[in-house]
Amino acid sequence: MRTSRLSVSLSAGIAVLAAIFAAALIWLLLSDPVTVADAVETGEIAPLFKEVMEAIYQAILTILDYL
Repeated sequence: MRTSRLSVSLSAGIAVLAAIFAAALIWLLLSDPVTVADAVETGEIAPLFKEVMEAIYQAILTILDYL
């Protein structure tokens, strides 16, 4: 019983992280398409990853401002 609860919790955590990352990537695609286009063209994901993490960080700060 304990293993099944752990696997469900782990799956849910991974799903939430994937949803957050996907939402940040979509937001970045809408707000800064040049960075996304450059990352796709050159094949380097470092600038794209940096921008996605910055978007997630700003979203967390905005949420904490409301609290």
